[in-house]
Amino acid sequence: MSRWRPPAAPSAPYITGAGYRALEAEAKALWDKRGEVVKHLAAAAAEGDRSENAEYVYRKKELREIDRRLGYLQRRMPKLTIVAEVPPTRDRVYFGAWVTLEDEAGVETVRRIVGSDEADGARGEISVDSPLARALLGRAPDDEIAVRTAEREMRYLVIDVRYTA
Repeated sequence: MSRWRPPAAPSAPYITGAGYRALEAEAKALWDKRGEVVKHLAAAAAEGDRSENAEYVYRKKELREIDRRLGYLQRRMPKLTIVAEVPPTRDRVYFGAWVTLEDEAGVETVRRIVGSDEADGARGEISVDSPLARALLGRAPDDEIAVRTAEREMRYLVIDVRYTA
C-alpha cells in the first residue's frame, strides 16, 4: 500500500494583521528555542556514544521539528498578503468579517473569516478556504446558505455581519 497522497490545494495567501504578528512572534520564539536546543544537543553529543544516548536522540528530533516549522514560516510569510482594510460595503461578508449565523435548530454562533494560517475553531475563527467560509463570502444579512459536509447538508441564516470584534 502506497503512502503517496496528492498535494493539497494551495491555501489562500491572506492573513489579518494580528495573525501576521502572531506568526512573526512564533518565528522569533522558535529561533530563541532553537538556540537553547542546539546548546543541549552539543552537550549531549559531548557525552560520547550517540547511538544509545537518549538525550542526543531527543534533541535531534526536537531540532528537526523546530527547523521544519521555521522552514515553513520562512517560505510562507513572504507570500502572505495582509488584509488591513475594511471593505467599502460593510453589509456583505468578506475576509475578516465577524458573522453571526443561526442554524436549523435556532442556535446562534459567531464565526470570523480569517486566513488558513491563523484559523482557530476554539476562538470561532474559520479559514477562508473552508466550505462554510466559501458559502458565506459575498452574502448579506437575511441570506440563507447551505453547506454540504460529508455526513449531511447544513443550512444557516446570516443574522449579522460586522468588521469589529
